[in-house]
Amino acid sequence: MHDPSNGLFRALTLYAEDSGCAKAARDTVGSYLRTWGLEHAVVDAQLIVSELVGNVVHHAVPDDALATPGASRRIDVSLMTVPEVLVIGVSDEDSDPPELAAGEWISPELAGDFSEALLPERGRGLLIVQRLADAVWWSPGVKGGKTVWCRLDLDRLWAEHSA
Repeated sequence: MHDPSNGLFRALTLYAEDSGCAKAARDTVGSYLRTWGLEHAVVDAQLIVSELVGNVVHHAVPDDALATPGASRRIDVSLMTVPEVLVIGVSDEDSDPPELAAGEWISPELAGDFSEALLPERGRGLLIVQRLADAVWWSPGVKGGKTVWCRLDLDRLWAEHSA
């Protein structure tokens, strides 16, 4: 059972070339959270992890310093809790910053009858992540690559789940 006075940490490593890596990440994250007694965070956390892992699979190109010809692309997923907060990190071997969708910056009032302007062709996964998480940011890796981080307020999720 999750004790909010103590933090917990779990990590897993996946490889982008494995066709089931997003499902494996989703299932493992759900299992960890249920074990910790955080059932109310499972759905949002699984969707966030699925979108971020999917972004790595479809868009990440390893930095030259990290790439080994013919090697699989590594994805590290981490879950951390501290009192009332769940932090999710998804790391890859591409140092390029994540791309925020252009639609995020278009005012609905300006779009008028052209609401499709609010739904860009690329970057919708990060829009979903931004809507679900209380905060989203990224950090460069020490030797290359990057990590996309998300913070989820467990009290908010509990209130939404209980409603």
